[in-house]
Amino acid sequence: MNKKQLRYWTVAGTFAAAALALIGRYAVLASERETVQSRVAFETERGPIVDRTGRLLAMDSALYNVAVWRPETKAAEFAADLPRLAAVLELSEAELQEKYEKGASDFFYVKKRVAPQVARTIQDAKATGAFAGIVVEKVAGRIYPEKRLASHLVGFVGDGNRGLAGVEHKYEADLSPSPAAAPADGSRRVRGNTVVLAIDTAIQYALEEIARKAMASTGAESLMLLAGDARSGELLAYVALPDFDPNEYYASPAESWTDFPATYAYEPGSVFKVFSMAAVLDLGGMSTNTTFTCDGAYHRTTANGEEIRIKCLGAHGAVNLERILELSCNSGAGYAADTVQSLDFYERLAAFGFGSRTGIALAGESPGLLRRPEAWSLRSKPTIAMGQEVLVTAVQMFAAATAIANGGVLLKPIAVRKVLSADGSLVYENTPQTVRRVVSAENARAILGAMERASGLGGTGHRAKVQDLRMAVKTGTAQMADRATRRYSETDFIASTLAILPAEDPALVLYLAIVKPKGESYYGGRIAAPVIREAAEAVLALSDLPRGESPAVPHSGTIALPRLAAATIGEAMPDLRGTPKRLLLPLLERTDLSVRIEGEGYVVRQRPAPGSPITSGMEITLELE
Repeated sequence: MNKKQLRYWTVAGTFAAAALALIGRYAVLASERETVQSRVAFETERGPIVDRTGRLLAMDSALYNVAVWRPETKAAEFAADLPRLAAVLELSEAELQEKYEKGASDFFYVKKRVAPQVARTIQDAKATGAFAGIVVEKVAGRIYPEKRLASHLVGFVGDGNRGLAGVEHKYEADLSPSPAAAPADGSRRVRGNTVVLAIDTAIQYALEEIARKAMASTGAESLMLLAGDARSGELLAYVALPDFDPNEYYASPAESWTDFPATYAYEPGSVFKVFSMAAVLDLGGMSTNTTFTCDGAYHRTTANGEEIRIKCLGAHGAVNLERILELSCNSGAGYAADTVQSLDFYERLAAFGFGSRTGIALAGESPGLLRRPEAWSLRSKPTIAMGQEVLVTAVQMFAAATAIANGGVLLKPIAVRKVLSADGSLVYENTPQTVRRVVSAENARAILGAMERASGLGGTGHRAKVQDLRMAVKTGTAQMADRATRRYSETDFIASTLAILPAEDPALVLYLAIVKPKGESYYGGRIAAPVIREAAEAVLALSDLPRGESPAVPHSGTIALPRLAAATIGEAMPDLRGTPKRLLLPLLERTDLSVRIEGEGYVVRQRPAPGSPITSGMEITLELE
């Protein structure tokens, strides 16, 4: 090959290589474009959270952020629009004016996550020439139809619709949809999974109302009330006060977001005697007939001559297991604890779950505190038996009570029953889970019997007693530690009551703790026990639990509900009254109609009227309450 031919083929090869590179690059870009287009072709929707009956507690909806773009405004016009804008957004005029005058940025938000009807009001005003420079941007939003109901359990989301607390945070992976997944139903919307809670909103609502009254009457700082199925470990109500509205969580103090039942650890007081006496009984330190003498205080002289004295509520004389729990006798509990080895006592209390997390589906759960015997002082064992020198959570107390209710077998508490895919199929289910056997069935029954004595007229828990119902009850009053003095406070207490019912065949566990009551009394038997009675009455009224001689109708425990279809509009306007909001949302995707949904809840009014002919471009308004 001569030089001229070589030059020719070299140039031709170069052009060919360049052409191939361009073709390859085009193919890559085309592929990327196709991938991007496939990703953006779908809208994502965070999965809903519902209660055990399917009632919506959290759902996705279009929300809007409202901002100001200062370059498009004039000071005089902004000032003229200010009163109206502040009224629409329910904000302070002075606060808005200050942001406008002193803000460092030309673009700033004035309110985030406003409802569609608020955004529409602003947009309608802008169409008339008002609100110059006011920007309304659509964002993925979360609506909590029941507002404060079970707010600590449900939790809330922040910017980007990401879970920040409660089940919203713990189940982020399930609730958050995968943008890469194509919808199975052929729509343009990718939906996350549905999380089904164990709570019953009817029971939750009733117990929250009872708790609010108790909080107000006692002047307490906080309150925790749990109700759960003693046979499955499922929590039917999860009440924590103070609470907040997750729709506007930022409007409440950050302290109110605290999930007290799972994260707040405290000394339980005499309620703990249920578990300390169960431990001693099962370890063989005493029998149901063993007696101890209470002269008004627990006394012990150590080998080195140190005197240990712990005051009791009274001089109770000879006390056995029943009398210890009936009278909440500190002396008897202390002497009973002395009959067993420290390590054995510790291990049995740890078997009840104290000192470790229960595994409930909530972030930040506290393990409480149960120190190993090596860290105990000479007075630790009797003190722990009385409910001091040990820190527990309300969730731990509920879980430990299931062991007494279930013949000595500890159950894992269940806050979330199951997770369903967008098409309703089961992803996974949290079935009742046995953790371990803690005490024998015989000894569990003995503890229930002693607790039932405490609900009698002579017991500290008699104010918790429901007529015609056998109840196992234990009250408690715990002095709180003063961090400043490192001693027990003379003014701060926790009043509590635990109830298991019916005592002969346990089906329900109730636990209440009132933190720092400031009323006439701080004793658990006086202020917590009556609340437990009211809570028990409420649950009995809302469930199929038998009560005394009243007949109980057998029920499978499962109710089959018809699966409601999403609303549709054909050639004539249907009657949509009574339709829940979640079934209306697909109507917003119609491009041939202008559909306006105003309010929350269920349709109460509609325009046009049912039966009206539908024409392209027609405006349809649905008012919800």
